[in-house]
Amino acid sequence: MAEGVGGLGLYGRLVGQSVRAQLQYRWSFLLMAFGNMVTSGVEVIGIWALFDRFGSLGAWRLAEVAFLYGLVNAAFAVAEALARGFDVFGKEFVKTGTFDRVLLRPRSTVLQLAGHEFQLQRVGRFLQGAAVLAWAIWMLPIDWQLWKVALLAFAFVGAAVFFYGLFIAQAALSFWTTESLEIMNTLTYGGTETAQYPLAIYRPWFRRFFTYVVPLGCVTYFPAVAIFGIDDPLGSGRAFQVMAPASGFLFFAAALGFWRLGIRHYTSTGS
Repeated sequence: MAEGVGGLGLYGRLVGQSVRAQLQYRWSFLLMAFGNMVTSGVEVIGIWALFDRFGSLGAWRLAEVAFLYGLVNAAFAVAEALARGFDVFGKEFVKTGTFDRVLLRPRSTVLQLAGHEFQLQRVGRFLQGAAVLAWAIWMLPIDWQLWKVALLAFAFVGAAVFFYGLFIAQAALSFWTTESLEIMNTLTYGGTETAQYPLAIYRPWFRRFFTYVVPLGCVTYFPAVAIFGIDDPLGSGRAFQVMAPASGFLFFAAALGFWRLGIRHYTSTGS
């Protein structure tokens, strides 16, 4: 327990140091945060243009898709801000031999990489996603009850943890190769694009993959259906929809297991 508490304290100091360093150049931080907000905001214009032209996407209206968009992008922004060390692991740690020094330190490798850098500028994407989510909530006729509020929070945390797990899995692949990790971008950055739209519009094999293998739909689509109070065209039950965000935590645990497996297969550069 003492080790765990000490680890959290160290992580907090690492994050605090990163934040203070970035705030030394406030204008640079503000411009980068604004750039993140604008870049991700362009996607909203594309979604609006789609619905302006066709009116609906099957049975889904603009506000419902905006709900998915806001949930996914706000959660992804949190994961992206916290998981920078894993995102650049292959290039900045394995290729350069820096990971050898990480292994020599008497602290968990996960803790050290988690505290490598906190990307404060991702607040721009988070605020943009949160604003779209707030607009969608205001527009939708949702009968808000306590369990729905709790489910929304559960889905948000589950989605953030799920995306963090994807970054860890990407980093673990670097123990075997650092040259073909672009395929993981289809699951991280590409995954945000996929989850912005209802899972029901995709082909059956695609839906199964993003439900049972990479449970992206479980942390976004299924809880959203429960919050909306509508019947799922895929036939899932309400109990499954409510519990689905737990898969984000299970995926995170699996990613940590993959990470530990990678460390056992790591060959030092000798630096």
